[in-house]
Amino acid sequence: MLLALDIGNTEITLGLFQGDTLQAQWRLTTLPDRTPDEWGGAVGDVLVRAGNSPNEVRAVCLASVAPAVTQSVVSGVARATGRTAVAVDARSPLPVRLDVDEPLSVGADRIVNVLAAVELYREDVIVVDFGTATTFDCITADGRFIGGVIMPGLRTAADQLTRRAAKLPATELTPPPRVIGRRTEECIQAGVLYGAADAVDGMVRRIRAEWPGSGSPRAIATGGLAGIVAPLTASLERVHPDLTLQGLRLAARHLGLCW
Repeated sequence: MLLALDIGNTEITLGLFQGDTLQAQWRLTTLPDRTPDEWGGAVGDVLVRAGNSPNEVRAVCLASVAPAVTQSVVSGVARATGRTAVAVDARSPLPVRLDVDEPLSVGADRIVNVLAAVELYREDVIVVDFGTATTFDCITADGRFIGGVIMPGLRTAADQLTRRAAKLPATELTPPPRVIGRRTEECIQAGVLYGAADAVDGMVRRIRAEWPGSGSPRAIATGGLAGIVAPLTASLERVHPDLTLQGLRLAARHLGLCW
């Protein structure tokens, strides 16, 4: 089995593949103070609770944008499974071209999203990934990553709003029934969620207007909050919640891992 890890600044998403099939996935909070033993225990625990032994893991592939926790996670996974993780980065020999000014600065999560989009869709695509940041990755049908956009993520924006305004309560991110809120909680939900949806629509419109050639790219949503925001937009045509994990699976194949 393949264990894939997408290590983000807020959450770590884990996926367990049997062959090319994603059998299970979990999310762990990214805690910088956890020791390797604690990470190993957490990873081993989710595997056992899903009915799998850590010894069944034959390969581990990861993408990380949180270097402060990466080594502890890698050490913990090695203790739990006996496998050394292979990390994806801009130097990995993958069949994608980072056609940007600073290719070595492209985040590993964006690289595996690009790979997944290239191999699964084979057309011009905008991947909108809803994480700590909301990223827009622009990928051409011939496998080029031509750049994109990074803007604050939903939870980042909501947390900043409630943290800096003493009278605004922390609020669950669920769409309210109306835009004109009649309670403070509804006002925050409308502002964060409908504001984000309209921002996504506006950004996709601008990207399409600048797209090279005459085509119009398909817009695809992924990430933990994609299922909440995508239905509120007009531009996102499909939600692919496990796109990053699928990109890690594809990267593992290209990097010669066997499981």
